[in-house]
Amino acid sequence: MYFDTAEGPVFRPPSEAHSFILRVTIGCSHNRCTYCNMYRTVRFRTRGMDEIIAQVERAKPYQQQIRKVFLADGNALILETSRLLEILNLLTSTFPRLQRVSCYAGPKDILRKTPEELRQLQAAGLKLVYYGMESGDDAVLQHVCKGVDAAQSIEAGQKIIAAGIKLSMMIILGLGGKVGSSQHAVNTAKAVSAIRPNMLSALTLMMYRGSELREEYERGEFELLSPAEIMQECYAIIENLRLPPDCRCIFRSNHISNYTAFAATLPQDQVRLLREIEAARLKLEALTEWDPYNNVEQ
Repeated sequence: MYFDTAEGPVFRPPSEAHSFILRVTIGCSHNRCTYCNMYRTVRFRTRGMDEIIAQVERAKPYQQQIRKVFLADGNALILETSRLLEILNLLTSTFPRLQRVSCYAGPKDILRKTPEELRQLQAAGLKLVYYGMESGDDAVLQHVCKGVDAAQSIEAGQKIIAAGIKLSMMIILGLGGKVGSSQHAVNTAKAVSAIRPNMLSALTLMMYRGSELREEYERGEFELLSPAEIMQECYAIIENLRLPPDCRCIFRSNHISNYTAFAATLPQDQVRLLREIEAARLKLEALTEWDPYNNVEQ
C-alpha cells in the first residue's frame, strides 16, 4: 500500500509487497555506490512529521488490514532515534494489528546508532532491517564507493543482530568483476560467517544506466563474469561459509537479476545447495552463446 505523491521513485524489498510503504526520507543519503542508480534522479531529504502524519492519516481507512509497514526510502536509520521512536509509536497506536516495521539501512547509519538506541528501536517495533552489505572484500567495497571497509560492514551487521532485530542481508555476485572474483567470494563468505544474518539474498550484478560501474564496463575497464562464472563465484561463497550448527540462515537467490533461483537453510542445506549450484554451473557452461547484455540495462 502506498499513499504518497512525493518526488522520486519508490523501491521496496520483494517481501514487502503487501506492506504499507511509509516514506520517512526521500532518496538515499549516501547515493554514491557506483553500481546503483536507484535514487540518482532525486535529491535526498528527510521528511517532517507533518508529511509523515499525513501519509499515516491517508492509510487509516485500511488500519485493520495493515500488519506490516516498510519505512522508505534508502536508509531510514539516518533519522535521529527520537524521530524514529516517534514514528514507531505513531504506527503502533494507529494500526492495531501491526506485527512488524522494517526498513533499508546503510552500514554507516547503523554504525552511528548506539547499541542502546538499536535496542530501543527494536522494542518500539522495528523488527527487520534490510542491509545491502554487497561484499566483504575491502578492495571491492572501495572500488564501488560503499563508504565502509569490510570490518565496518561486519560490525554493522553484528550490531543489528545484537539488538535483537532480524537481519536480511544482500550480497552481489560478480561485483568484483573477473579480476576480483576470488577475493570477493572468499571475503564475503568470511563476513557472512561473522555476522550470521537471519536471511541472506544473493543478487547478480546488473549494469544500470547512469551508474559509474556501467560506464567502466562500456570503457572496457570492468569485465563481467559469464553466467557459469557467476555460479562458480556463488559456489565459492557457499563453500567457504562457516556457520555454526545452531544457526538458521534462510538463503535465497530468486531476484530477477539471477540466472538460477536457489532456496536453502544454512548451514543445514549447505551440501545440497552446493550440488545444485554446481549442476547449474555445468548447465550454464554448456551454453554456446552468451550475451553479456542480459545483465546490462538497455
